[in-house]
Amino acid sequence: MKTDKNHLRLQRRDLLLATATALALSPTELLSSESHLESTGDKQLKYCLNTSTIHGEVIPIVEQVSIAQKAGYDSLEIWLRDVDKYTTGGGTLSDLRKRISDAGLTLESAIAFAPWILMDETAHKKALEQAKKEMETVVALGGKRIAAPPAGAVEGEILNLDKAGERYRALLDLGRSVGCLPMLEVWGFSKNLSKLSEVLHVAAASQHPDACVLPDVYHLYKGGSNFNDLGLLAGNKIPVFHMNDYPDMPRDKISDADRVYPGDGIAPIGQVLKTVFASGFNGVLSLELFNREYWKLDPLENATVGLKKMKSVVPA
Repeated sequence: MKTDKNHLRLQRRDLLLATATALALSPTELLSSESHLESTGDKQLKYCLNTSTIHGEVIPIVEQVSIAQKAGYDSLEIWLRDVDKYTTGGGTLSDLRKRISDAGLTLESAIAFAPWILMDETAHKKALEQAKKEMETVVALGGKRIAAPPAGAVEGEILNLDKAGERYRALLDLGRSVGCLPMLEVWGFSKNLSKLSEVLHVAAASQHPDACVLPDVYHLYKGGSNFNDLGLLAGNKIPVFHMNDYPDMPRDKISDADRVYPGDGIAPIGQVLKTVFASGFNGVLSLELFNREYWKLDPLENATVGLKKMKSVVPA
């Protein structure tokens, strides 16, 4: 016997209303929550251009915005060094924000390198001051997140991960006050946080509800992480995922510059994405490359090919 879907929907709504009464919540709160869950039932991924892909360091940020728009991206992941060049040259954050918005783009993330993870108390405090300014810039541009790699701890001593968790908690508290979420990033070449296991430890040790992770296909390989361990993460704890691929090279030889378009290397990207989708990921896929050969291409061609390649590896 077929069951009327509308009848089932009404039954569920009645149940939600009863639950709202029992929990002393307003029916509007619970029903809007139900609507949100239904609206995110299907993957609604955002495709993002990390501007390192087009050698943003030498391309003015205004042109970066235009290239991303013309290539068909949904969003941008910018480098704050390029914003600094723009403002030093007389540009304003309000104008740049308008340009991004007028282009139909969102600013999903930004790259900066405040050494928030440093163990020295004085250096840590100074790093938080830097991070605050960087996050305030992101918010002024209409952004909502910033990468938090282990800058300052790439070399030197191996850090106590519980202590690093305390440092991340301080950064998360700062981000909450500013309105910008710092995402704990895996850096495969670093002595610290080179593996997903280390990043997961620090995120958990922060004991903060906003703790989240920024994975990267290349960095997971470079640091020797197991891609299957991404299944240990809830998908909503991965706001942004850095997309790239790598050729058949040993981990100790491969570098950032060797990254290639998704699908053009040997990374098991399809399986990686299936793993995070199964965990509930429904966020931003950001193309981040540093390939010198791609930098020789016309930037719009590079960005356009990159978007096509990135979409081609996403499982249906």
